[in-house]
Amino acid sequence: MKKILITGATSMLGLALINECLKKQTKVVAVIREDSRKGGLIPDNPLITVVQSNLHNLKALTLGLDEGLDAFYHFAWFSTDNKSRNLVEDQNSNIQYTLDAVNLAARLGCKKFIGAGSQAEYGRVTGRISQDMRVFPDSAYGIAKYAAGRLSAILCKQLGMDFIWTRIFSTYGINDMPSTMIMYTIDSLLDKRKPMLTKCEQVWDYLNCRDAAKAFYLVGQKGHDQAVYNIGSGQAHSLSQFVYKIRDAIDPSLELGIGEKEYAPQQVMSLCADISNLVKDTGFQPEISFDEGIVETINWYKENMLK
Repeated sequence: MKKILITGATSMLGLALINECLKKQTKVVAVIREDSRKGGLIPDNPLITVVQSNLHNLKALTLGLDEGLDAFYHFAWFSTDNKSRNLVEDQNSNIQYTLDAVNLAARLGCKKFIGAGSQAEYGRVTGRISQDMRVFPDSAYGIAKYAAGRLSAILCKQLGMDFIWTRIFSTYGINDMPSTMIMYTIDSLLDKRKPMLTKCEQVWDYLNCRDAAKAFYLVGQKGHDQAVYNIGSGQAHSLSQFVYKIRDAIDPSLELGIGEKEYAPQQVMSLCADISNLVKDTGFQPEISFDEGIVETINWYKENMLK
């Protein structure tokens, strides 16, 4: 790919994809919020063009680009934290913003639109989760992601543009949000506080953001029109194993509050992505072990979040 556009470019995955593009000498148009406090995280590089636009302005956005885009990655989505995921009006707006992004991609002469969906689209299921499974989302967030994916698939076909939808499982790494379990645990342990955790019996699939960026880049290069791809490692382990690895990488003598927090109502206990179609179509293979990735994440946190 020679040139791509990313909305939500200051998100963990947006930033990771930008860095992957720089390795490949791919030009990037990075769309960020007008009031973004994270704009400084985008590398200062001649391959990158930063454009400020809020989601509600995508419909009228004109960039004046001289050449077509190979791929348009739509990561931007608001009201993503646990407290906001059932705000129906907000999630409904995200559906329209996704369609606005599709229309913007078409106006820019883009060849392929890639949307960022979620494992929440599957609902509460167990075992290895295939993209061919029947979906039954039970949160406004999951329902909106699924609706956005289905409607944008139809719109892309009408506009003569290739379409790919991804369903992201659990990603982690540098630039992650502080509210995630991994970042909460790292922050607590580095501050010598005992993290309050559930029994951590959940079986979880974690993928480092740098590996996720490679998967997204390969999807842009080789993904099939109208395909749905799970973005995960394809391997799942108990959450307690991940928590102990985090603790041991910081200080094995620190105490963990495992079992001191109740599970959330209707807690999802199993998330493991079937990535066989992603591997078959793109050749993607995860390369970063959790042991390696969590040390990198802890070191980044020390350098950037404890100042």
